[in-house]
Amino acid sequence: MPDRIPTNTLPLSTHASPTIAAIDLSALAHNLAVVRRHLTAPCNILAVVKADAYGHGAVTISQTLAGLGVARFGVATIQEGVTLRDAGLQAPILVMGALLPAQLPDLLAHKLTPVIHEPSIAEALAALVRSRPDPSPIHIKVDTGMGRLGLAPEAVLPFLQSPLCKGPLRVEGLMTHLADADGGDPDYTESQIARFRALAAQATAAGVSIPLLHVANSAAILRYPSSHFNLVRPGIMLYGYQSALRGPAAPDLRHVLTLSATVMQIKHLASGQSVGYNRAYRASRPSRIAVLPIGYADGYSRALSNRGHVLLKGRQAPVVGRVCMDMTMVDVTDIPDVTAGDEAVLIGWQGEAQITADDLARWLDTIPYEVLCAIGPRVARVYR
Repeated sequence: MPDRIPTNTLPLSTHASPTIAAIDLSALAHNLAVVRRHLTAPCNILAVVKADAYGHGAVTISQTLAGLGVARFGVATIQEGVTLRDAGLQAPILVMGALLPAQLPDLLAHKLTPVIHEPSIAEALAALVRSRPDPSPIHIKVDTGMGRLGLAPEAVLPFLQSPLCKGPLRVEGLMTHLADADGGDPDYTESQIARFRALAAQATAAGVSIPLLHVANSAAILRYPSSHFNLVRPGIMLYGYQSALRGPAAPDLRHVLTLSATVMQIKHLASGQSVGYNRAYRASRPSRIAVLPIGYADGYSRALSNRGHVLLKGRQAPVVGRVCMDMTMVDVTDIPDVTAGDEAVLIGWQGEAQITADDLARWLDTIPYEVLCAIGPRVARVYR
């Protein structure tokens, strides 16, 4: 039988969460100002708040941005839009993801605007609104090279000229999505922008008026001013990160989210004792292990096992053993003053040290989008 492992345990409080995502709303406001500085006038903003505002909490983020003058919002699903409506957001909400005909009554009931990616959805929507006095607004998505959702370029003008778009439906916007705005092939991105511009010109020449033209995501806002048209769709940039691998940077962006967890217990291991499932880590020396109340169910990936780091006392402490569903263990042997009740920072600053979502993405061979979006609902959001 293994030796009993001595512990130092923190008494739990019922009044606070031990795992917190602190959201800095002043940083959000700063990043919105950065977006505006990069725009070619006149150009408006549709803030992308899908995936719970990239893990930051869509309701409070949207309310804050609306208070700062953002007039439009973009989500991926009807349910995301309904959540914002239920919270009292009155601004136009664009549902940018794929839709089924069966979802359209809910879309209409909550005054959400759909992105049409194929005529059958428009036909189903028209059948529902034909008897209404006012046409229902839609945006049309054209696939200029993403190879994902959207009408083929040659199908756009015939669709715009169809009876659907002259009666029950009103085309409010035309959009496309760039495949490589953050990558190394500017020629491909420029070709997508040119293709979209040509389609918009064809529509104008045919007498079709489309109020809103939008192409630019965060990377294109920084790298491709020609993509701004009269509406842009910043997402990751609002939250303080950028995906652009080359080209102009926005070094003054501020990270909005700090992820932290309270040390719940300190374990004292003898050399050779193990930590966690499958005994995936064995101490090579007498060690002190801090137990954190965050795991893969909270979005802290199991792939960070024996790979990630957190900050304690302003120093990096390595993750040891398997990241569990609800807990993560870190080695604090070289940080001897760590005790139960201390704050561990998983994303953010502590003292002069910082771990970013980019760092986690590098350890995980992914992108910061996935790191941020993965932060689950069990993690309390605290707005400051």
